[in-house]
Amino acid sequence: MLKPDIQDAFNKQITGEYYSSYLYLSMAAWFESKGLKGFAHWMLVQSQEELTHVLKFFKFIHDRNGRVQLEAIDQPPREWESPLDVFRATLAHEEDVTASIDQLVDLALHHRDHAAYNFLQWFVAEQVEEEANVGDLISQLELVADDGRALLMLDRELAQRVPVVVSADTIPV
Repeated sequence: MLKPDIQDAFNKQITGEYYSSYLYLSMAAWFESKGLKGFAHWMLVQSQEELTHVLKFFKFIHDRNGRVQLEAIDQPPREWESPLDVFRATLAHEEDVTASIDQLVDLALHHRDHAAYNFLQWFVAEQVEEEANVGDLISQLELVADDGRALLMLDRELAQRVPVVVSADTIPV
């Protein structure tokens, strides 16, 4: 059984994960409007991945006899100055998500909820990967600078990202 404050914190995280998906969808729309379909694809895959995170929390809460309570999702930004600006905003957002996951880990440890702690370890590792991937893209965009040809090459590379496929009955936890 989940402690009420862990359940509340996990429900808040669900809202945060939905916001992440919504933010990346907004970024994908911005990239589409700029003709950068590979960047847009990368963000669409990222948006989809965030929805799998929602489902992980959803399943865990229910597996622990808790109750999911959905809340409103804030409107994300819609405009950025450049692809580099988008990925800098992405890194800042991922760092906020990491801080949120760290707070959940602290809460699980405080309550000695070993199941919640174990569950959250996947997210701890995921955040390391997220920040590293976005950091690498920022480095590449900084190298590209204003070289349109190099930007188009990177766009083609990002179009190759493979989406994660998850069905409702096979939600990985």
